[in-house]
Amino acid sequence: MASFAGVLAGEEYFVSKTASVALACLGFLLCSLPMSAQFNGLLPNGNVYGGVSYAQLSNAVVKQSYRGWNASFEALPFTRFPHLGLVADLSGFYRPTGVTQYNLVGGPRLSSNLGRWRPFIDAMVGIRHLTSGGFIYNPMVIDVGGGADYKLGFKNFSWRVQGDYMHSRYASATQNDYRASTGIVWRF
Repeated sequence: MASFAGVLAGEEYFVSKTASVALACLGFLLCSLPMSAQFNGLLPNGNVYGGVSYAQLSNAVVKQSYRGWNASFEALPFTRFPHLGLVADLSGFYRPTGVTQYNLVGGPRLSSNLGRWRPFIDAMVGIRHLTSGGFIYNPMVIDVGGGADYKLGFKNFSWRVQGDYMHSRYASATQNDYRASTGIVWRF
């Protein structure tokens, strides 16, 4: 029993040492943010999106309607190229029969500001996770699409409408799928 207490004491020391290193890094980060904010362009601009989605997706060879959600994060890290952003997009689709599909894609996005509108196009690549009838497929997916954000009267908020074409290949067949999404965008 004494050796067990020694192991616990050693773990406590490790946890407290790890916690102190994490707190020191967090403190350094928080103290450096105000200073770096003085330099234009060091902190990336971007947006976070969340909304509902409707899709026509292929389950091996049968095209079916799915409902789900879509979320994305876009960073605009290039000060010399203010219309070029990097996007990470995650979506989930569901059927009452127990079929689920998740897509995780990322890539570049080109956008422009036209008054209250911000149209964009993107090309992304990633992975699809499809569960159907006890089988799991994880093919690569290519996502090409576009849409527009409309700036709302609330500060830093927009409404997004977007459409995407998704291409993948699994179960010895090619899938050509379509997705439409709409939801709220928070710009920072």
